[in-house]
Amino acid sequence: MKELKYPFDVEYLIKNKKKIKRELLNKEGLIEKNIAILGGSTTSEIKNMLEIFLLNYGIKPTFYESEYNKYYEDAVFGNEELDNFKPDIIYIHTTNRNIMNYPTIVDDEDTINQMLETEYKKLEQIWEKLQEKFGAVIIQNNFEYPYYRLLGNKDVSDMHGRINFINRLNDKIYSYINNHNNIFINDINYLSSCYGLDKWANQFYWHMYKYALEVPAIPYLAFNIANIIKSIYGKNKKAFVLDLDNTLWGGIVGDDGVENLAIGPEVPSGQVYAEFQEYIKAHKNLGIILNVNSKNEHENAIAGLNHPAGILKPDDFIIIKANWNPKHMNIKDIAEELNLGADSFVFVDDNPAERHIVEETYEGIGVPEIDVPENYIRIIDHNGYFEMTNFSKEDIKKNELYKDNAKRSQMMATFENYDDYLKSLKMKAEISSFKPIYLERISQLSNKSNQFNLTTKRYSLADIEHVANSENYIKIYGKLEDIFGDNGVISVVIGHIKGKELHIDLWIMSCRVLKRNMEYAMMDELMRRAKEENITTVYGYYYPTLKNKMVKNFYEDQGFTLISEDDKGNKFYKQDVESYKNKNNVIEVEE
Repeated sequence: MKELKYPFDVEYLIKNKKKIKRELLNKEGLIEKNIAILGGSTTSEIKNMLEIFLLNYGIKPTFYESEYNKYYEDAVFGNEELDNFKPDIIYIHTTNRNIMNYPTIVDDEDTINQMLETEYKKLEQIWEKLQEKFGAVIIQNNFEYPYYRLLGNKDVSDMHGRINFINRLNDKIYSYINNHNNIFINDINYLSSCYGLDKWANQFYWHMYKYALEVPAIPYLAFNIANIIKSIYGKNKKAFVLDLDNTLWGGIVGDDGVENLAIGPEVPSGQVYAEFQEYIKAHKNLGIILNVNSKNEHENAIAGLNHPAGILKPDDFIIIKANWNPKHMNIKDIAEELNLGADSFVFVDDNPAERHIVEETYEGIGVPEIDVPENYIRIIDHNGYFEMTNFSKEDIKKNELYKDNAKRSQMMATFENYDDYLKSLKMKAEISSFKPIYLERISQLSNKSNQFNLTTKRYSLADIEHVANSENYIKIYGKLEDIFGDNGVISVVIGHIKGKELHIDLWIMSCRVLKRNMEYAMMDELMRRAKEENITTVYGYYYPTLKNKMVKNFYEDQGFTLISEDDKGNKFYKQDVESYKNKNNVIEVEE
């Protein structure tokens, strides 16, 4: 929804939030999550705004909201309503208003250090009590700066200053979070700086309504929280699709010539485009896939990308579509070649007409409303398309993995028999029970996989840790490598044991290894383990979505028997373990 992307029309959002909510509730495939908001100040409007941003991301929240300033009591002493609510996400909305003791000019160093430890320990107690009771994901605000500096510029450096105290307290919070899973920072210190601290801390809203920030700032806060939550549940974008002329450089390469493009240090506008290219290239190291979609002759596009002052080079891109086809059709082709949905892309183009056509064609695609080149970075960055909550080795290698897939496709074209092609890859798989080193990647895969995902259940890292530590599940991951390289962890199966039955809760596989027979290798291992556990019957489930139609006959292909199918297309299958026959004959599975 256009209204819910940065920059916002705040007045419109606040006035029309109920109307927006009604429209978004009609979206298909919403995943439901329980979110508790424990507030140190008034949070009702934060909850309302957070709800519409989450609905826009495909997440339908149910909320628990603490009473005013009862966040500590709810967390530490317990609350029957909160206990019964069983939150998936707990957002702790504290601000500098909730710091009880600030240093004064007469306090000595020991006294100030004790104040700091007291404030920090209060937060640590909250986190540990909540984790112990719920095992939920926690989102914690850091502390924003006060709206005045009693010591002037010295407030930041002197131990008696409030800014100095807040910086030290934030550092202690970061240290804890960097050493613990399932807890994330909502950086209101950055948000308040971007918004403008004097406006953010508008005293009218505190003294009248006990809001720790002015109401017009709430959409920015709620959007930031929503970006963290959508990242946890795999709603991030995965790739850029970038225009060239007047987007990655100034000028039109076909008309102006490469030598006259504005890029590099010679002219101010060239510096702007060089900085933008540098910003885009930095995403490559985060595992974001880069692609080009330009109305250009191919050779002109390549010449422009080889500009000596350019940061981005042709080799940085997986797919370069430089032709005269409609851009929305090029996006369709790029999506098919990468085996991704169009809603996985962020389309960046200076032409508003092109942006409009693409946005109207593909629901859910990211289309930032960029204007002048000086604002490109700010607008894309503030939209939070690629919010990082989990990061794995596979992310770093992602662009290389897609390039390896292109080599596989080229090699496949040289074979007449597909089985011969698969055997030529000399594939080796590691299939094993969950290991601590891979839990973050397993959680990430469960949230990112949409096409080869039979039940579309989403697992936070806390959920995966629970499964890994329980004896009530058979849980296996699969890694696959071949002559072109190592794909990393690309498949996960979770089944819960119920007497002599195994019910498959999750079966996912990365789109990068489709049609490589990895699903057969995983099923063979699952059945072997089921037999070891004296399980007699394995049950499988398929719940259709807009994106997983490719696996609607998965269990039939595996030899399962269809038991039932309802009018929504939900299917229920079974397989006798004793009668199952192994199907993998092209992948060597290592112990």
